[in-house]
Amino acid sequence: MKMSRTIVNGRREKVLELVRENGNVSVNQLAEQFQVSPLTIRRDLQYLEDHKLLERFYGGARNNNTLTGADFGENQKQLRRERIARYAASLVEDGDSIFINTSSTALAMVKYITSRNVTIITNNGNIINEKNPSHATIILLGGELRYVKGAMVGDFAMNNLSQVTAKKSFMGCGGISPDTGMTTELLNEVNLNQMMFERVSRASYILADCTKLGKRSSFISCPPELIANIITDTDAPMEIVREFQEKGIWVHQVD
Repeated sequence: MKMSRTIVNGRREKVLELVRENGNVSVNQLAEQFQVSPLTIRRDLQYLEDHKLLERFYGGARNNNTLTGADFGENQKQLRRERIARYAASLVEDGDSIFINTSSTALAMVKYITSRNVTIITNNGNIINEKNPSHATIILLGGELRYVKGAMVGDFAMNNLSQVTAKKSFMGCGGISPDTGMTTELLNEVNLNQMMFERVSRASYILADCTKLGKRSSFISCPPELIANIITDTDAPMEIVREFQEKGIWVHQVD
């Protein structure tokens, strides 16, 4: 499946390049060039149009002159993270209390939570602006606010966190590898992340798209022996996924 998905993404990038070079392309020409069916090309064009990368017309597509090829990769990354967030939200049950750290992927869970009577405990100040359709109760840990990221850190946040326990935690990371574990670039978030792992009565989940697997950031938030669950996508490198599995870590791969 990974190889098939890689081929599909590669073909779509090449289709986008052809559209930008030529201004417009036809379905039949693309089908012949890539040795696939016209239906497959139409699906590719529909996907690219859905992401506002081109404009379809009968029998082909044209350049919409709005986004660059770099935007295609960024859209792919955002789509992966949204799907990971949606899957993570499906693991939240009625009556759950959950920790969410400063990760944007973990924060994106909030708008997908449908369970009732959920309590979210977080040091992510950006949650104030997030959609909350389930009307979950939000508890902010307070502390020193880092404006660029919206993170609440410091002794005040630590003291408040030490007073509560959650049923589950959902944590994003800067990187995660089988030998190092979960890492972050920000030293002032390490202790809070560690405490969110420690003060959980049920399950902890690390949310990491494929670009984070195998990556090592500066500071360790959770060693590999304490990791139980990772939620990633189907583009994750299989050799790294297998290494995690061999350590007894459950890897959830979201299609």
